[in-house]
Amino acid sequence: MAEIRVNPTRMELKKIQGRYATARRGHKLLKDKRDELMKQFLDVVREDKDLRTRVEASLADVYRSFSVAAAVTGPKMMQEALICPKKEGAINVSYVNKMSVICPEFQLDVRAEGGADSYNYGLAFTSGELDASLARMNDMLGDLVRLAELEKTAQLLAEEIEKTRRRVNALEYIMMPQYLETIKSIKMKLDENERGNTTRLMKVKDMMVAKQMEGKAQQQDDEPEEAVENG
Repeated sequence: MAEIRVNPTRMELKKIQGRYATARRGHKLLKDKRDELMKQFLDVVREDKDLRTRVEASLADVYRSFSVAAAVTGPKMMQEALICPKKEGAINVSYVNKMSVICPEFQLDVRAEGGADSYNYGLAFTSGELDASLARMNDMLGDLVRLAELEKTAQLLAEEIEKTRRRVNALEYIMMPQYLETIKSIKMKLDENERGNTTRLMKVKDMMVAKQMEGKAQQQDDEPEEAVENG
């Protein structure tokens, strides 16, 4: 792992140590966020799976009923029966924040003309299978809207989980090891400089001691000569 190139000074060491501490805190927060996102994602996926299974089974029944209705009713009569819908609907969208992910919430608003049923045709010239398929489809509207909401929420949560996972891996396997390697390198260079300074001080001290000893020896040599002259 390549280290960050900085001047090996104590100021830079303190700065890198601060960055490393911040990276560790950010790494922990991102891991907690990722775990919570995964929990919410799995809850959404489980609900989505159950609802999708139910919706697909209902759609299969609706298609079978439509097929039977189309077989026993003329194409012109089917077109006339279904050409004008009796109900109008709208989807109101609101948003909720889930761990910094803005997820949509859909609310179905259905307005029916002339009653709550879904039939816009006379019952005398149509089959019962057509009535059953339309009634089943009408009952499925809420589930279809909820399924769309869950699908979109799962997609957004999955994208945020992937982003968070990349950030966690970048901190864990790139930035934090780089900071540790840089801190280690700076400490080694500071220790090396300190040892070099200690060695130089010891050499200076030895030189001063040797000079002092040489001066004392010279002084002792001069004292006998002075004594002889005085004698």
